[in-house]
Amino acid sequence: MKRIYLVEDESVLLDSIKMNLSYEGYEVIDIQKGNLAFEKAEEMSTSDLVILDVMLPGANGIDVCREIRRFSEVPILFLSAKGTTVDRVVGLKAGGNDYLPKPFDLEELLLKVKILLAIPSKKTIHHVLNIGNKSIDFNTFEVLDSEGKSLHVFSKREVDLLHLFAENIGRVLSRDEILDKIWGMDQFPTPRTIDNYILSYRKIFEADLKEGKFFHSIRGVGYKLTLA
Repeated sequence: MKRIYLVEDESVLLDSIKMNLSYEGYEVIDIQKGNLAFEKAEEMSTSDLVILDVMLPGANGIDVCREIRRFSEVPILFLSAKGTTVDRVVGLKAGGNDYLPKPFDLEELLLKVKILLAIPSKKTIHHVLNIGNKSIDFNTFEVLDSEGKSLHVFSKREVDLLHLFAENIGRVLSRDEILDKIWGMDQFPTPRTIDNYILSYRKIFEADLKEGKFFHSIRGVGYKLTLA
């Protein structure tokens, strides 16, 4: 299922767009404040599409777009009541892929969404991922503290799993998806294998092993990494 972040502060419009995108079979995550969207830029960068209003409370959509572009080339569709040529050029120069002025026809929005989702995916390439006050260097497999001191070195499989989480920040990964992508179809780890990996990550990155802030095990569903 394609995952779309919808950043829009007009509640009625947001609900309408979200409902129609959901009917089309997309997973939609909505955000109504610009400052929150700015904080979640790295998380949004792992999605399939971002629909981004320009005029937002807290931080404008142009700044949010620039922040997302620090992490990935995820397609971005701007929505805005400001539809002059100058406004469009500013949005596209900031890193937007398309620009739809308000008011707009819903069919045109859905068509633009379909076109943008057809753009070949450029997954986020993480070389260093910050988790709390520590970071993981994917080139050296090292865990570093805030001063750059090496604290631990992960195995390749531990890093591969971390990289999978990094590409899907905020998204729940099912046990089957993880086993298929990390272990492959010809290997049969025990049901507790992933739990043990999550526990090892928590020992390094979490202050509280029982109440994980970053690494989450969702009973009967799967696992996810959040950076909030």
